[in-house]
Amino acid sequence: MNVRRIDLRSDTVTRPTPEMRRVIAEAEVGDDMFGEDPTINRLEQRVAEMLGKEAAVYACSGIQSNQMALRAHCSSGDEILLDGSSHIFYYEQGAPAALHGVTCRLIDGEGGIFRAEQLEGMIHGHDQHESITKVVCVENTTNRGGGRPWPLEVFREVADWAHARQLAVHVDGARLFNACQAAGYSPREFCEFADTVSICFSKGLGCPMGSMLVGSRPMMARARRARKLFGGAIRQGGMMAASALYALDHHVERLKDDHAQARWLAEQIARIPHLSIDLKTVATNIVIIEIAREWGPADRFVELLQREGVLVLAFGRQKIRLCTHLDIPGDCLPRVVEAFQTVAASSRD
Repeated sequence: MNVRRIDLRSDTVTRPTPEMRRVIAEAEVGDDMFGEDPTINRLEQRVAEMLGKEAAVYACSGIQSNQMALRAHCSSGDEILLDGSSHIFYYEQGAPAALHGVTCRLIDGEGGIFRAEQLEGMIHGHDQHESITKVVCVENTTNRGGGRPWPLEVFREVADWAHARQLAVHVDGARLFNACQAAGYSPREFCEFADTVSICFSKGLGCPMGSMLVGSRPMMARARRARKLFGGAIRQGGMMAASALYALDHHVERLKDDHAQARWLAEQIARIPHLSIDLKTVATNIVIIEIAREWGPADRFVELLQREGVLVLAFGRQKIRLCTHLDIPGDCLPRVVEAFQTVAASSRD
């Protein structure tokens, strides 16, 4: 095919802008394992202050930073509470069990968001037959929930419930800045109620790689040891840290553009026969589209869209996901809608 592809599979497909490439090339670096990379040190200090925590540890990926947090919070045989659609449970290869011997108890939230009353009666550890519940995990925004941001008051009630019962609270904030843009709170306001928070630089912020875990100094000391154990020793990582510093300066405010593009696409695609979208759930840069069973399965729809030059992900038998990001120019959006119209009107055979 000679058609230029429009890649809406994920906001992880973004490439560094020319300006970001320049700061990467010019970054001051040192050996991070000796604590001597000045750019990583600046980034860790900045993010800790931004999120209102004592310390931070730079990590290679969001999975790594999430698992560093669980390693810091838990021991083998412990248990965490989290939504059944959450990234930690759904997309991290069973890492809580594989890496830490930790089990997951699942909560059935709405679009990945659960309430404090749903946690009642779920704490284990009072009996010798039970695992010990240690952490409540929250994902903001909710990936499989369609990019929904947690309401601040709902999260505070969950965190207060957990802390009153001596449980820690971890936030998988891979798209936390998207949530803040959509819901109107600051990162510090939301993270005030969490013990540890992971954020990702390689999604909507457009960096080549990198995540950050923040929390108390003792917890981050434990997390740093876990990073080493997981093969995450970073040497001259200041080049990637420089891209994150650039993104914090230039790519946070523009996330609202991604949200506006996602909303426009959702409103147009929802009008197409055989396709439906719950527009109430479209708040950030993720759109979940339901395909009518009479048309056929999602993987076939994805295949035909690719022939039209549009890449999306199958998200179950009858669902697909598209994700807007900084590499998607606004003038290509009508072509995306046309591709959906063409495929929806075609025979599923």
